[in-house]
Amino acid sequence: MAEPHDLTALEQAAAIRRGELSSVELVEHQLRRVDALADTVGAFVTVTPERARAAARAADAAPVDERGPLHGVPTAIKDLTLTAGVRTTFGSAAFADFVPPVDADVVRLMADAGLVSLGKTTTSELGCSLYSEGLVAPPARNPWHLAYTAGGSSGGAAAAVAAGLVPVAQGSDGGGSLRIPASLCGLVGYKPSRGLVSGGPLGFGAFGLPTNGPLGRTVTDVAALLDVLARPVPGEPYLPPVPPAGGYLAAARDAAPGRLRIGRFTAPMLADVPVHPDCLAAVDRAAELLTAAGHEVVEVPAPLGPAAWPLFETVWYVLALAPVPGGRESDLLPLTRFLRERGAAVGAGALMAALGELQAQVRLGVRRTAGCDLLLCPTLAAPQAPVGAFAGLDPADDFDQQRRFSPYCAIFNVTGDPSVSLPVGRTADGLPVGVLLTGRYGADATLIGAAAQLEHACGGWDQHPAIWRAAGSANVNITSGIGYASE
Repeated sequence: MAEPHDLTALEQAAAIRRGELSSVELVEHQLRRVDALADTVGAFVTVTPERARAAARAADAAPVDERGPLHGVPTAIKDLTLTAGVRTTFGSAAFADFVPPVDADVVRLMADAGLVSLGKTTTSELGCSLYSEGLVAPPARNPWHLAYTAGGSSGGAAAAVAAGLVPVAQGSDGGGSLRIPASLCGLVGYKPSRGLVSGGPLGFGAFGLPTNGPLGRTVTDVAALLDVLARPVPGEPYLPPVPPAGGYLAAARDAAPGRLRIGRFTAPMLADVPVHPDCLAAVDRAAELLTAAGHEVVEVPAPLGPAAWPLFETVWYVLALAPVPGGRESDLLPLTRFLRERGAAVGAGALMAALGELQAQVRLGVRRTAGCDLLLCPTLAAPQAPVGAFAGLDPADDFDQQRRFSPYCAIFNVTGDPSVSLPVGRTADGLPVGVLLTGRYGADATLIGAAAQLEHACGGWDQHPAIWRAAGSANVNITSGIGYASE
């Protein structure tokens, strides 16, 4: 018999609509799992059970004709994301007691859609690293193997979804921060086109690198949450692409993007490093399945190369200069202090020169891959990394090793193209391996349709680690007509 957490987000919402479950029952079930497993996998910084229960009661009381596809479904908000009245630490001891007075636009949009947040998920300090190991929460661990990191900066979100604490979660991605955890934890992590999802109400757009996005176990769940997040908000610095008729969930359900030309490459873009055979094998498998689906897969050069790294590095240093409360700099981690020191040394002229040269390289990269509808490459240069593998290093070495581990993702933050990590591969011992599928700017519907088609060709990706059946479940009678993927 299925447990509520076995159901996808869309299946949970369908069970609510049919009266087989209430949002209150779902929230109580998922809170039991949070109590049992959240610290083990390092998923949450702050849990908000009473707020969640109140939101669930409101969801159950809402008129049926006002309910969207994810109404009443439990979720979670990344701890980098402003949430009014809820402690939001930005992953840092320097903000350990900070409570924002306003919601981020995405938090408001999720609440308006009837989603119920259980709390704030673990992140790296100020979003600066690809692992989530700070001082305000236990380290985010991969539910598939607890010795390994769940990644970052949306590491807690990935740990929560992969462990069955919530079916979908909000995250953000400024250099791979959704796609890296998705690859490590066997999930679908989606970075939308620049401007598609609001980053407001505060901030300046951060040179267009970061964006909010969804994380989930299936392409349809991710597409449904993207429909919630991708609502036009006045005053955003980037013009949003036009959404498809019927929304992104319709594109995922159709899984029919038409015949596409897909450019395949495996050369790392931000570092000259060897790529693990398991990562290459996952790309090979994806290419074979996409070819069998009728697409043309061709070899192309990587859009950019390691020469782009010093430019991206300069911009990343400057982005680390987020305001910190007076007298709290000493509470920051060594890596964060290192990045901020480097950022403070970057003059305005040097920053403008780096941004200009980056855009010139983007133009050249787009021309190198002209004629391709999608690009296919590894998500990471290695399948997994142990907890502590980076944080135990000298800060300069830490930052350099992160670049070598993840030499692909950040380029697509620079270009602004939509990009998704998909759990196509497995290591010899059964750990997930992601591939990166990237679309043309604004063509998110095409990318989602192709991702869903690849998911079907793989036989589905809703697979679960052994911790999935751990304590915290409670039997709830759900009709056998609601299917779920077995472990």
